[in-house]
Amino acid sequence: MNAVCLQVFVSEASRHHGKLSYEWLLDAAQTLGVSGGSVFRAIAGFGRHGRHDAGFFELAGELPVVVEFFVEVEMADRLLQVIADADLKLVYAKLPADIGVTAR
Repeated sequence: MNAVCLQVFVSEASRHHGKLSYEWLLDAAQTLGVSGGSVFRAIAGFGRHGRHDAGFFELAGELPVVVEFFVEVEMADRLLQVIADADLKLVYAKLPADIGVTAR
């Protein structure tokens, strides 16, 4: 399988058409036929808008969230096109991945 790990980065409180962005991404991927995806919330991070830590309640909703899919390259490209067609400007990473199952 020619697989990649597609990571899409959003703010935890960001929304697209009234839905949390990470939920919208999961729904879009599921509609395309992606077999699974996960969302990971950061406890801290920094970027172009400065540093954010989960310990400060006033920063609620501003921490980064990673939406991650392990898919074939073609499916990653299709999902990225759906995101672009929805007029979303999101940062992503597409990394080569070896997928397997451990066994004796």
